[in-house]
Amino acid sequence: MIPVAEFKQFSEQQPAFKLLKPWWDVLAEYLTVAMLMIGVFGCTLQVTQDKIICLPSHEPRENLSEAPCQQLLLQGVSKQMGGLQEVNGLKNNLDLQQYSFINQLCYEEALHWYPKYFPYLVVIHTLIFMVCTSFWFKFPGTSSKIEHFTSILGKCFDSPWTTRALSEVSGENRKGHAAGRAIATVEAQAGPGKAGEGEKEKVLAEPEKVVTEPPAVTLLDKKEGEQAKALFEKVKKFRVHVEEGDILYTMYIRQMVLKVCKFFAILVYNLIYVEKISFVVTCTVETSRFTGYASFCCNHTKAHLFSKLAFCYISFVCVYGVTCLYTLYWLFHRPLKEYSFRSVREETGMGDIPDVKNDFAFMLHLIDQYDPLYSKRFAVFLSEVSESRLKQLNLNHEWTPEKLRQKLQRNAKGQLELALCMLPGLPDTVFELSEVEALRLEAICDITFPPGLSQLVYLQELSLIHSPARLPFSSQIFLRDRLKVIRVKCEELREVPLWVFGLRSLEELHLEGLFPPELARAATLESLRELKQLKVLSLRSNAGKVPASVTDVAGHLQRLSLHNDGARLLALNSLKKLTVLRELELVACGLERIPHAVFSLGALQELDLKDNHLRSIEEILSFQHCRKLVTLRLWHNQIAYVPEHVRKLRVLEQLYLSHNKLETLPTQLGMCSGLRLLDVSHNGLHSLPPELGLLQNLQHLALSYNALEDLPDELFFCSKLRTLLLGYNHLSYLSPQVGALSALSRLELKGNRLEALPEELGNCRGLKKAGLLVEDTLYEGLPAEVREKMEEE
Repeated sequence: MIPVAEFKQFSEQQPAFKLLKPWWDVLAEYLTVAMLMIGVFGCTLQVTQDKIICLPSHEPRENLSEAPCQQLLLQGVSKQMGGLQEVNGLKNNLDLQQYSFINQLCYEEALHWYPKYFPYLVVIHTLIFMVCTSFWFKFPGTSSKIEHFTSILGKCFDSPWTTRALSEVSGENRKGHAAGRAIATVEAQAGPGKAGEGEKEKVLAEPEKVVTEPPAVTLLDKKEGEQAKALFEKVKKFRVHVEEGDILYTMYIRQMVLKVCKFFAILVYNLIYVEKISFVVTCTVETSRFTGYASFCCNHTKAHLFSKLAFCYISFVCVYGVTCLYTLYWLFHRPLKEYSFRSVREETGMGDIPDVKNDFAFMLHLIDQYDPLYSKRFAVFLSEVSESRLKQLNLNHEWTPEKLRQKLQRNAKGQLELALCMLPGLPDTVFELSEVEALRLEAICDITFPPGLSQLVYLQELSLIHSPARLPFSSQIFLRDRLKVIRVKCEELREVPLWVFGLRSLEELHLEGLFPPELARAATLESLRELKQLKVLSLRSNAGKVPASVTDVAGHLQRLSLHNDGARLLALNSLKKLTVLRELELVACGLERIPHAVFSLGALQELDLKDNHLRSIEEILSFQHCRKLVTLRLWHNQIAYVPEHVRKLRVLEQLYLSHNKLETLPTQLGMCSGLRLLDVSHNGLHSLPPELGLLQNLQHLALSYNALEDLPDELFFCSKLRTLLLGYNHLSYLSPQVGALSALSRLELKGNRLEALPEELGNCRGLKKAGLLVEDTLYEGLPAEVREKMEEE
């Protein structure tokens, strides 16, 4: 006998594949097993028992038909039932071998092919059905996707993160429903109801009980969090890969169509030929020379059993075919290449779960036929909100409060600052460090400040460097009255969060980003009217003019910095309205002249025009209207000369002219009696006017990187000079009068042509070895007592 287990390989699949087998595939599988058993049973009978038994017929050949054979059979039966009598049949004089020969010959020649091969056909058709059912599980182009999908699905279903996410949502929904019932109860009480007080109290107590029940949320350890994170990545990649095509859907339809066609073919020919299964068979063969007979009446011994098996087989095939037809109806009646998670979104509250299409959608439809819970739990890993929650949890595991405290440092202002860079999110543990005064976040994507932000009671400064941030209303209220300084850097200024412009206690606002090319000339910035305390505004962009909204803070703005990265700033008339402005920076604004609007700023104390294209500063005379101007920075330009009327700037204390193209300095510079700092380094000066000795208040003089060959002796009349930078010039001699600079504490002489240093340097009481920048050979050339004096602490 052939065991049915031998055929198991035709339909065997991985256990996980059962998730993709709806009820009709399961029913069809059991039907094929039943049909296979029928076929195997019939084949076993064919092999182990006699197939046909024949007896010679004494009727003439021309009169021989199935009727005489039937009559002969009936006569024999009637005689047997009539009682005991003498057996007197016809003697055929045939031996056993002749009977065997006739039986075999009549089986091959006279028996119809249908009853002859019926069990084999059943086995073959059943095997074809099995192959059609499981072919998409074996085909390389589909089996790999199915195996990957079932593997991911099982992990998503069993993941602790899925349980936690759904539990959190369930808890939130439960609270919402409880609150709704409580409101309904209160409204019912407020109406003209006649319920007793006891009934009202009973109804009111019910929602309170629901609200106080906390959801059973499991805690994830670090390993489980990392596994869930990996699952999110796998689901993303799998979705992109599977949604590209519909090979699974097409293959399933093709094998189902093939089964339906096979069903109709089997049903038709079985109904036609089933009547050919007959108990009595008439056989006419030319065997008279061997046996003496040419006609035989034969008995098909398994005809009765085969007819019953055929009836069962046809019944099973009909049920199988109806199942296939229903499957085709299901395939074409519904849009199986699209799958909507609308019900899951409504149930879980995760509104960002996307709908899917093609093979991904088809597999999810099949999963729903098995158990809709799988799709619901799988949807958790399609939600970006769920992924962000998981990332947040992993961040909290990685960045503990103790680890964050190790990153705390004092910034330039002496504040306790926490700087975080290039993290996938903002850890919630940050808000446990209540001592933080400054928070710097750089290259952190999609920041959403939680309500825990209110724990940072000492926070005064916030920096968002390429870190877009969302701020809930409750947190806006907290920051609105506490935050003093905010720095925002982004690709485009329109990415600056709107809540920034509502921080009414803000004192410093630093923005860095570009205007779109079509908006650069207009340079429109959000209104600053809410910033009633703003004193410092810094804008680094490509603006074509001073933003008009700057005038919103004209009454209290004290420092304005515009850094244009080389883009030309054309319109500056808005500056005239900044009546209380004290510091103005126009850096890299493409200016060729000093803007006239500057001269209207009567409260201006510091002006910085660094990195522009200034060639002439004839307008410097107009600075006499800026009676409070004490610092003027004209460095990093192309200024070739300083006009004589610089003498009008008597209140000027600091003048920066480094990195220009100056070759001489005007003698009138010595009339700037208030000058304390003069920086003319990195120019082309060959000599200095003796009138510099009139600058009795000068404390810092920078002459490095010029072409000076000697120094006027009058220079050493500046008795208050503390810093003198003469490095990298062409000096070959240093006057002994340098000893008159008793306050000198820093002297740079490197890169010159000096052969020796005057011993009068010992008279500079404030000059120590650390403050003397000179070649070692020159220093060693000083007298020993001078060196000892300089090396004293």
